[in-house]
Amino acid sequence: MTAMGLGRGLKPLRQRRRFRWLRRLVAVIMFAILIWLIGFGWFLAMIAGERAPLPLPHAGGIVVLTGGSDRVKAGLELLMAGAAPRLLISGAGAGTYLGDFTPRDGIDATSKAADISIGHRAATTRGNARETARWAARHHITSLIVVTADYHMPRALLELRRQMPRVTLTPEPVRPPAMAHVGHWRSLRMLAAEFTKYVLVRLGLGGFAAHHIEAHL
Repeated sequence: MTAMGLGRGLKPLRQRRRFRWLRRLVAVIMFAILIWLIGFGWFLAMIAGERAPLPLPHAGGIVVLTGGSDRVKAGLELLMAGAAPRLLISGAGAGTYLGDFTPRDGIDATSKAADISIGHRAATTRGNARETARWAARHHITSLIVVTADYHMPRALLELRRQMPRVTLTPEPVRPPAMAHVGHWRSLRMLAAEFTKYVLVRLGLGGFAAHHIEAHL
């Protein structure tokens, strides 16, 4: 066989190999999408079934992971009701103080001001967990009520447990207005992003989720 004939014979072989590789790649991508969709359905069901335990056990402290005024209001209400003696509002941002919350939330918490701490450092959920762990250690807290949005709670608990494995965590999920219509495109997009971040944290890639995804949302 001549060199030209050999080259012509190899060309279909290379094309078949390339097509076979492409077909396998498409199959892997489709399988990954299917697994993600199944997991996303499980995630939605988990959020829909989230309920705070009744009666809510008394705890050593309450932590609110900021991101909506409804969360802060829920945390302040728990403090005023005596659910715990201390409250941390984590991730409030620089220049934010208690007076910025209470008038807006319709709660007069000035009588409890000495029991309320405002965390200004955290900008991500992982940062919330670290900030909370330092506060809990400073006050020798061994049990916490965690207040955050219902869709954010699974990932928040993962991060908090990794920072405070010996602290008992009780979730107090808050349903934000954005979740009133879960079928809307904006809500589904937010939930899909949250589920992706949750998976990354479960896989030990919480740092990537915090610095490359969460910080830019």
